[in-house]
Amino acid sequence: MKEKFYITTPIYYPSANFHIGHCYTTIIADSIARYKRLTGYDVFYQTGTDEHGEKIEKKAREAGVSPQEYVDKIIENAKDLWKSLNISYDYFIRTTDSDHVRRVSKIFNKLYNQGDIYKGTYEGLYCIPCESFWTESQVINGKCPDCGREVKKVSEEAYFFRLSKYQERLVKYYEEHPDFILPISRKNEMLNNFINPGLEDLCVSRTSFKWGIPVEFDPDHVIYVWIDALSNYITSLGYPENDELMNKYWPADLHLVGKEIVRFHTIIWPCMLMALNLPLPKQVFGHGWLKLDGGKISKSLGNYKDPREYINAYGVDAVRYYALREVPFGSDGNFSEEALISRTNTDLANTLGNLVTRTISMSHKYFSGIVTNPKITEDLDKNLIKNVLALKDIVEEKMNSLKVNEAIEEIMEVLRSCNKYIDETTPWTLAKDDTKKDRLATILYNLLESIRICAILLSPFIPDTSKKILASLNTKETNYESINEFNTLEENLKLNEPTILFKRIETK
Repeated sequence: MKEKFYITTPIYYPSANFHIGHCYTTIIADSIARYKRLTGYDVFYQTGTDEHGEKIEKKAREAGVSPQEYVDKIIENAKDLWKSLNISYDYFIRTTDSDHVRRVSKIFNKLYNQGDIYKGTYEGLYCIPCESFWTESQVINGKCPDCGREVKKVSEEAYFFRLSKYQERLVKYYEEHPDFILPISRKNEMLNNFINPGLEDLCVSRTSFKWGIPVEFDPDHVIYVWIDALSNYITSLGYPENDELMNKYWPADLHLVGKEIVRFHTIIWPCMLMALNLPLPKQVFGHGWLKLDGGKISKSLGNYKDPREYINAYGVDAVRYYALREVPFGSDGNFSEEALISRTNTDLANTLGNLVTRTISMSHKYFSGIVTNPKITEDLDKNLIKNVLALKDIVEEKMNSLKVNEAIEEIMEVLRSCNKYIDETTPWTLAKDDTKKDRLATILYNLLESIRICAILLSPFIPDTSKKILASLNTKETNYESINEFNTLEENLKLNEPTILFKRIETK
């Protein structure tokens, strides 16, 4: 039986069409999910949209449509974008899905009936864009500490979740599970800024707008965003109505979230799960922001292109590669078109594309595209083979610690060594001497086998390119187990004609 791996992105807020920042998180999650599938896991990869709330209601009213019509159009666009990016999600959840709505109501009722939710009055500061409540001590110069916009004072009847009841249990869980929140700086931030000063009970219903899931026993209230949104990770698995998928996949192995919502996923969500007597996720990773030319990407400012413009101009794998390779995961990073072009030319066109094309071209030129391996080996070969065979374990260690950019760099370093191997062995010189033909065949075999192994390891990151490389090799040895040994590429194969994987992008 396969070991399971349940990975999620945050559910994105569809107040406007998605930008490259949404793509960044989703591509990273996709690469991790693909890697886990490659290595034999039973993966459940979930993404989706968080569609309720005051901001959506307001946007829809301004657009002259219903909230449902407003979000439907944006979600249609988002799903098309994920298709364009080759995102291999297993489930796309919408908080307007009837199953989710029904299950959230049952969760709310359960928490209310057991005394974890009670009725009161909320008075405080509220940020509409973030749908977040703040205390006087948390706002900065009267503005939201997350987005910097104005907050407004509100006073309304509301239901509250007894967040404070679970403070001690939460701190104990942090202590007993040191890797629950990563990077470690995020955990320190949660403890110092939110938990140690004392958790306040959480407002979980609103009466000032209607676009949300009604409280079943008090329909003047709608269930406030975090009970609705955070529950998506278990309602998609059938909770609390059906336990088949819950038993199979819960707890989540990895929640990937932007750093601005770490607080909700590592304080509110764990306390909700404690109240429901459910296991907590194994890990929450709060990554940094992908900035655009040094500034924050903003839906409200509209300071970004449709990501499909980059895909159409440079190719889906160039965009995927840049997002994965350029930014150390966990830190803020910068997206620029110039850097995307530079990375594509350097790594994909020169290092990878040129290696594959010239190796297969030489095989056709010198051996009519037939693969043979007389094994006339020298120390140069042994060093190359050693590096190639070490790659599997190195990539595994990097991926298990979520150092995706470093995993890719390790593969690229081996590909660079293959290019160096060509320069050092000079196949074109050997081809002039018939007595060196077996040595030439060995060199080309070593290159082809190295390319095969690297192509398989690159498949989670640039899947289309990986398929093209393996198709050019015409090999059936494409599974993960086949990279345990060198010399697995079948002899007497007839290679297909080489194709240009990435054209060099000329800039003005």
